[in-house]
Amino acid sequence: MPIKESELILNADGSVYHLNIRPEHLAKTVITVGDPDRVDGVTKYFDSVSFKTRKREFHTQTGVYKNKPITVISTGIGTDNIDIVFNELDALVNIDLETREIKKELTTLDIIRIGTSGSIQKNIPIDSFLISEYAVGFDSLLHFYNSDAVQYKNISEALCKHTQWFDKKSSPYVVKCDDTLFKQLSSSKTHSGFTATNVGFYGPQGRVLRLALQDDTLNDKLASFNYEDRPITNLEMETAGIYGLSKLLGHRAVSMNAIIANRATGEFTKNGSSAVDKLIQYTLDKLIE
Repeated sequence: MPIKESELILNADGSVYHLNIRPEHLAKTVITVGDPDRVDGVTKYFDSVSFKTRKREFHTQTGVYKNKPITVISTGIGTDNIDIVFNELDALVNIDLETREIKKELTTLDIIRIGTSGSIQKNIPIDSFLISEYAVGFDSLLHFYNSDAVQYKNISEALCKHTQWFDKKSSPYVVKCDDTLFKQLSSSKTHSGFTATNVGFYGPQGRVLRLALQDDTLNDKLASFNYEDRPITNLEMETAGIYGLSKLLGHRAVSMNAIIANRATGEFTKNGSSAVDKLIQYTLDKLIE
């Protein structure tokens, strides 16, 4: 049965509504970044760029890096934007946009997030690289989908008990990266991590400016949590949503983090743009190995 126009919205040129791209514009390997300006920071290393478009916070470029086609797209900040980007990326490869029907043969995308993050463990220093092996989401995104099969409920239940989780907050969900991509992108230069995906930058990550927190010890509780030698290592705002939707849609995803702050030591990088640039170069080279 065709998907209704109100559910799958297309632009007049046949492109998907928010991203403004058509199927022929998309490579099977996709790099996501939060900042629209960071797209140029990735594609400056490409041999060529064949497609560019920009709509709202969604900036997309597709090109070739050392004979490998790659699409780079900015998501903006937060898992609400991840919901838009990942559903529309999947529609581009797995829904026939003319008949509005799901294809019989589905395509798997490789999706790599390159972003910044703050460590909550003293042994993960600023300017280091961290790959999120697991992620816990403190947003509600995955609970809007039939997602029990991709969640590690034993870990989330242990986390709720350890932190004495406030019952008016969303129930945490735990998901895992794609093992193959994790192995491909790992090296002696990377830390393996368990990432907490927050719903905001200030209060949800324990920052206090003028507003008091519901639980001003939450970051300490997160830092002291350890499930089978798997401590929570860092905080950011997209990874759990990326992993959850990728698993549900049948795509492979991994999140690469440039650690620009250490909340445990109070340090902040002196040159965040350099740290991100080095992570971009590292990730691109690992993708072609």
